[in-house]
Amino acid sequence: MNHVLPLANGLRTDHPVPGLPFIDDSHLPLDEGPEAIEAIGRNRGPGMWGRFDRDRSDKSWRAFTTDPLNHALGWAVRYHPDHGRTVLLVRDGETSGLHTEWDGEVLLFRAGGYWWNGDTWYRPGQVWDPVAQDYEKRKARMAVTVTASDMLDGRADPAKAYVSKVATFDPDAPRPDNWLEHLALWAKHHQEQDGALPLERCVVDVSSPELTGAQLIGAPEMAELGGITASTLRAYISRGNSEVPRPQAVVGGRDQWARAVADDWVEARKRSYTGVGEAMSAGDRDALSPGAAEVRDRFAADFQHALYDRPDVRKRWVLRHRNKESVTQIAGELAWSVAAGLDQIVPTEHLGRTVRAAVLHDFAETVEMFADDEDATDGEASPEWWHLNLTPSVGKLLDWYIRCFPGEAYATIGEIQRQAHKTWKMPAADTLSALRSALSLDGELTEQQRETYFALLEPREDTD
Repeated sequence: MNHVLPLANGLRTDHPVPGLPFIDDSHLPLDEGPEAIEAIGRNRGPGMWGRFDRDRSDKSWRAFTTDPLNHALGWAVRYHPDHGRTVLLVRDGETSGLHTEWDGEVLLFRAGGYWWNGDTWYRPGQVWDPVAQDYEKRKARMAVTVTASDMLDGRADPAKAYVSKVATFDPDAPRPDNWLEHLALWAKHHQEQDGALPLERCVVDVSSPELTGAQLIGAPEMAELGGITASTLRAYISRGNSEVPRPQAVVGGRDQWARAVADDWVEARKRSYTGVGEAMSAGDRDALSPGAAEVRDRFAADFQHALYDRPDVRKRWVLRHRNKESVTQIAGELAWSVAAGLDQIVPTEHLGRTVRAAVLHDFAETVEMFADDEDATDGEASPEWWHLNLTPSVGKLLDWYIRCFPGEAYATIGEIQRQAHKTWKMPAADTLSALRSALSLDGELTEQQRETYFALLEPREDTD
């Protein structure tokens, strides 16, 4: 989602942001490439920095730098060989943020995060796609690109506008009311540049039925859709909560959101970690998940019995018995009840099968990786098993399983040995060696515990 608010347009931008003043950017080497822009600020002095990145798929690039005249400000540039460049002035601490938001196919933002890839307009990215590991791309309905030529009809007078200097620019100053005059002055300078992008290709804004006044809602309606109060929503915004989308407009000093953006926000909240937890709540007083509520109820009954039903314990409620020693003893008994009931929390049978599948999957990937080893014969993997390993997550899970359910884990490791031998002719001793090595790296068993446990798993020397 786009959260960096630009302060001004560079005079040599091809795509002016509506409402923002224009700043003289003649001290930036825009025509010399991203390396030259980076070099202005990178390691030039305290608090200065610069960077550039290229996209070799379409020869576009993006770069940013601290302004050499005003270190509190910085410049961010996005260039595309077909669609020209965007030049924006931002607070210096936000240059890298905008640089990141311009990653991929994003060329520019408008209307509080609506973005354009050179062909299509999309709503602000809010709903996460776990498969693509990115926000879902949702097209703005019937979106129309508004260009500079669309906005300039000859009535705006460029003589009533001005170009600011970065050294004297006040980022907190009110924006110009006569912005069309400023746009006209920009257009005059723009058309004087060699090879300038035609005004009919200079993107200024986006128009869509989603952004009409009838489709805009205020904070109270936005909050109601999200199932929170308006004050909570405002608190989120004041704290800079990244989950709240930027408003699409400000009307009478009040933020306004497109209903489509608000609906996406509500959906994103429902799909979030917290939202999924609320949807799967047991619906009782503690807002626990169904499984957690079952655990609570199971141990509540145990604790009731331990604390009250047993006469030898109940007498400790008498004031004279309320001492640290008694409390410590009772706490120990309650903790033992939880530890002894661990198998009623964790489905050990199914966990064992999952651990076995995970270990064998990691083994299979390693075998495949080394299948072309020079020691391989007849298309089989090398008989050297020293390279077998487990991913850290699988190693940690196996270690936890052994520490909590050593008996069940013993049977599971035996099944792993059997399946590894059946599938790859892997000797049982080598399987154990690989598992022991993985646990030594990622597990919490002590060395003595590992040696003791795996000694019980070692095959007899007179067997395969």
